[in-house]
Amino acid sequence: EREEMYIRYLYKLCDLHKECDNYTEAAYTLLLHAKLLKWSEDVCAAHLTQRDGYQATTQGQLKELLYQEIIHYFILLKMWEEAIALGKELAEQYENEMFDYEQLSQLLKKQAQFYENIVKVIRPKPDYFAVGYYGQGLPTFLRGKVFIYRGKEYERREDFEARLLTQFPNAEKMKTTSPPGDDIKNSPGQYIQCFTVKPKLDLPPKFHRPVSEQIVSFYRVNEVQRFEYSRPIRKGEKNPDNEFANMWIERTIYTTAYKLPGILRWFEVKHVCIVEISPLENAIETMQLTNDKIHSMVQQHLDDPSLPINPLSMLLNGIVDPAVMGGFANYEKAFFTERYLQEHPESHEKIEKLKDLIAWQIPFLAEGIRIHGEKVTEALRPFHERMEACFKQLKEKVEKQYGVRTMPSSLDDRRGSRPRSMVRSFTMPSSSRPLSVASVSSLSSDSTPSRPGSD
Repeated sequence: EREEMYIRYLYKLCDLHKECDNYTEAAYTLLLHAKLLKWSEDVCAAHLTQRDGYQATTQGQLKELLYQEIIHYFILLKMWEEAIALGKELAEQYENEMFDYEQLSQLLKKQAQFYENIVKVIRPKPDYFAVGYYGQGLPTFLRGKVFIYRGKEYERREDFEARLLTQFPNAEKMKTTSPPGDDIKNSPGQYIQCFTVKPKLDLPPKFHRPVSEQIVSFYRVNEVQRFEYSRPIRKGEKNPDNEFANMWIERTIYTTAYKLPGILRWFEVKHVCIVEISPLENAIETMQLTNDKIHSMVQQHLDDPSLPINPLSMLLNGIVDPAVMGGFANYEKAFFTERYLQEHPESHEKIEKLKDLIAWQIPFLAEGIRIHGEKVTEALRPFHERMEACFKQLKEKVEKQYGVRTMPSSLDDRRGSRPRSMVRSFTMPSSSRPLSVASVSSLSSDSTPSRPGSD
């Protein structure tokens, strides 16, 4: 009887998701029912079949029907990785248990298309939002809690906020992202705090070597359980000549009860950790992100030559033209001085890491400018030539000061054989030199299951 109530609840939740076009969440919900079933010839009890449309007499037949429906929902929102995982399990049954080669053939053809889609189709990346509920006027199941919400495709924060606040017409939207004081928490009113957070990439263990950005991009916004929000803070006297010298970053890392996406579009935050990132560590992180961005865009143009050139133009010009972004000269003035080394002798290794990142940026830029030159129109040729001239000066300066870094002439040639240091070893924070932990607030145990129902 208890299992029957549980299954009935799952289907009510699934129907609600489908009404809102939340097909990914509908799929994860149905998957909880499928996990109750075995690949067997056992007779399917009446309470296990909650839908009239399911013509199944055994648990194995019902599980097959459920998997087909779940895969269909994953395909609707381009969740091909999840469809492939279930398809492999289904293919095993078709090949070795049911010996249904016709179904196996159709399934493998679909899987081949899924793999091709992963590397060729650009998918929208949903934003994630942290929402805090404060004030005694809110229901007890929300009061004083923070949740991470998964936004819809192309949904802006303003649109998400408007949609959220319609459910709480008497609530006041907080204008700050700082944690509220006791005056807000103990107020008789309703206060809602909402801001965008960045999901933290947590690659599956199977990716033990560098892979294409098209493959990694899925995991940047899916199967995520940790999210971060960063805000700049200044320490010491303000330097009017160089704002980077005392620009610290306070980063709050939120860990949810379960991974997103899941059976809901939101999950409660169960753990909060705050770290402070020094100006030098911030510079290293910024350079790493810039290099990754160049590499990712170059890789996309190599994979799909039909991509428009404008985003590549803006990215490259913003880096090589000092009149646009100022380059990394501010880092040199802030950190590559004798005075800084004397005041921070422990930072020698990090300074060398930053110099190495600057040096590695040159071959990345060279490949980007080569591709840009092949695709640029005649109308933009003067713009490209100016960019080439700026890059030539930049290259001479960097290679003279920080050495020469080389790679194969085409990034295509080095897929899978790229030096690990170019992708991995500059990521901050590193396990060998952790960032300073300012404070840790644990709301509950860290040992949380990754999906609802998995425990």
